[in-house]
Amino acid sequence: MTEIFLEGGRALIGPEIVETSLVISGQDIAAIDRGRARAPLAIDARNLLVLPGIVDLHGDAFERQMMPRPGVDFPVDVALADSDRQAVGNGITTIFHGATWSWEPGLRSGDNARRLLEAIERLRPQFAADTRLHLRHETYNLDAEDEIGQWLAEGRVDLFAFNDHMAATIRDLTKPNKRGRLVERTGLSDAAFEELVGRVAARAADVPASTARLAAAARAAEVRMLSHDDATPAMRKAYRDMGATIAEFPVNEETARAAAAAGDAIIYGAPNVVRGGSHTGWTRASDMIAKGLCSVLASDYYYPAQLLAAFRLVADSVLPLAQAWKLISEAPAEAAGLSDRGMIKEGRRADILLVDDSVPLRPRVVAVIAAGRLVHFTDATRLLGSAPASREAVVVV
Repeated sequence: MTEIFLEGGRALIGPEIVETSLVISGQDIAAIDRGRARAPLAIDARNLLVLPGIVDLHGDAFERQMMPRPGVDFPVDVALADSDRQAVGNGITTIFHGATWSWEPGLRSGDNARRLLEAIERLRPQFAADTRLHLRHETYNLDAEDEIGQWLAEGRVDLFAFNDHMAATIRDLTKPNKRGRLVERTGLSDAAFEELVGRVAARAADVPASTARLAAAARAAEVRMLSHDDATPAMRKAYRDMGATIAEFPVNEETARAAAAAGDAIIYGAPNVVRGGSHTGWTRASDMIAKGLCSVLASDYYYPAQLLAAFRLVADSVLPLAQAWKLISEAPAEAAGLSDRGMIKEGRRADILLVDDSVPLRPRVVAVIAAGRLVHFTDATRLLGSAPASREAVVVV
């Protein structure tokens, strides 16, 4: 087992920032406030924050690596490798790729979902971040029900979300700029896309039963479920009654309050915090956080956002750092059922960041340790000298 020693950083231990040292052994945090002993790798963490690794429950920025421009595709393994580097460089040590399987062809098609799942499973050992699948099921995608049910039963899905963008799609067909983006993503002609939307929307009566069957399959497989863009307390309750205890991006305060009152985890997008509001004009995440109506921040479409959002919340006096950081580490880990990470504690998984916070609102990730491995490091001057060899290690010839 490899040991790593972090000397003298300002570590987030529980609700407090404590100047201390850490010992990492294998994949775990072995000791807090202990000397170096014989750890072969030691890093000077003085004047740096030592923070738990970020857990991202919903990130789909990888789609830009798969299709950086409409109709321009890159191999999924290349896209995922680049996304892994981006995520880790921004402090994300556990990432759930939010893969949408829609009734559309193109970027969000079944073929792409299959390629993505296969690539994640095949390449997972090579990634620096713990990489998992958050399958975002468009509820009108009725023809995929059997295959998705099989994926759930086989344990291939780590989070399962119900999305219903049909009403928004029909509405956007009347808006030329949005219509163009929808059509380009599918690779269809304008007329063919409109015909497809009409054909899929005509099956609305079959959607509730399909949703209920898939929710039952997810419960049987013990896969945690989310509902996306809940618009009313009744909608949130309907999904909660099926076992979806995570509310992802509730669109108004009334629905968020209903979710909070029921003890649901509530996710909003970290870009919303960084930018000062939603790009869709919906709920302002900082306001929801201040009112206790947000428990998790996700990267959504921009990997740097979680790191930046935590420090933005501190700068705006919305939350102290310990509570802000909980939104992107401990709370998402808990929501996903990952009890081995999300905080700095002896025996927990060693997912740790060293962060330079000397420039307000512009935190810089100096080092990332993921499952006990140093996977990102930007300042070699912080490497300390070799530890003295033990007597047992000395060989005389």
